[in-house]
Amino acid sequence: MTDLTARQLPLAGIKVLDFSTLLPGPMASLMLAEAGAEVIKIERPGEGENMRHYEPKWGRDAVSFALLNRGKKSLALDLKNKRQLALLEPLLREADVVLEQFRPGVMDRLGLGYNALKGINPRLIYCSISGYGQSGPKAQVAGHDLNYIGDTGLLALSPGRRKNPTVPPVLAADLAGGSYPAVVNILLALLQRDKTGEGCRIDVSMTDNLFMLMSWALGQSLVTGKWPKPGRELLTGGSPRYQLYPTADGRHVAVGALEQKFWDTFCNIIELPEELRDDAGDPRATIMAVREIIAEKPAEHWNAAFVGKDCCCSVVATLEEAMREPHFHMRGVFDHTIVNEDRHDLPAIPVSIAPPLRVDAKTPRAAPALGAHNDELLKR
Repeated sequence: MTDLTARQLPLAGIKVLDFSTLLPGPMASLMLAEAGAEVIKIERPGEGENMRHYEPKWGRDAVSFALLNRGKKSLALDLKNKRQLALLEPLLREADVVLEQFRPGVMDRLGLGYNALKGINPRLIYCSISGYGQSGPKAQVAGHDLNYIGDTGLLALSPGRRKNPTVPPVLAADLAGGSYPAVVNILLALLQRDKTGEGCRIDVSMTDNLFMLMSWALGQSLVTGKWPKPGRELLTGGSPRYQLYPTADGRHVAVGALEQKFWDTFCNIIELPEELRDDAGDPRATIMAVREIIAEKPAEHWNAAFVGKDCCCSVVATLEEAMREPHFHMRGVFDHTIVNEDRHDLPAIPVSIAPPLRVDAKTPRAAPALGAHNDELLKR
């Protein structure tokens, strides 16, 4: 792994004006900042963006804000005040990327829409992240991650028990539907600009991008005409080979033994009766039998039983256990740190920056105080 200086990073010299809040946009701009871009966060004077005020706090701001906004600059301006808005013009003229996350039309009403900015900066790459995209009947509908995954059929594939449904812990629409597509398309647009000299408009719809996460379900449905049923498909709990099984001490074993060789090894480990190993005829009967066997022993027993065996089976780790896992520490997942105004530090959340792009992990990075860079940026 090679530690790089900020000037050596691939996006060094790229300037990003980030008007986004909460998770999708800030995560996207964090990835750009980690790759060397100068990210200038535009915030409301006095209170800043909403994420600053979440709990728990870590120093002056929420720890979530600190994790998502390390290494960025903060410019506090009232965008509804024409005199303050005018102060942005020099930065808009020299910006490479504008990232925004308002409902469609808001930036236009502020005089900051793509067409207006293209007139003063034809090389500008303008990326909008929204729930339903910039056009269409639902463009103005308010929503959050749970609404988006619900609208696309993703949530219905594995909702948990009917009387006690499970709320997914991963914000799939925000991250997989918003942050990552935004970054990928911004990078592609930068490459295209090198060839043409022109910027472009990027319309990232978090709901549109969720369909790529269900390629198996869509393919199955469109070819066979049979739409997936909750909890009954290969990857949603319908197979004993891809299943969560409770242990005697309230933990869970994650079985992903899809291939026959892995399934055979797993069956041998748990000593599953021979007549139940062929799960094609009655998968439910096999599921119930495996469930009974796994429930007889604690997680520690199964953890030891799977060690050194090729079976794609493991005990589900808690977040605390995962943070202590030697494998992740040996790979440097938590090497980077953030620091707050009290000089306290925490491990930084890892983003998708591979080793060739790693900036010096020994230098902790901080999230900016609200308006901390007003003087520096407005003097330009």
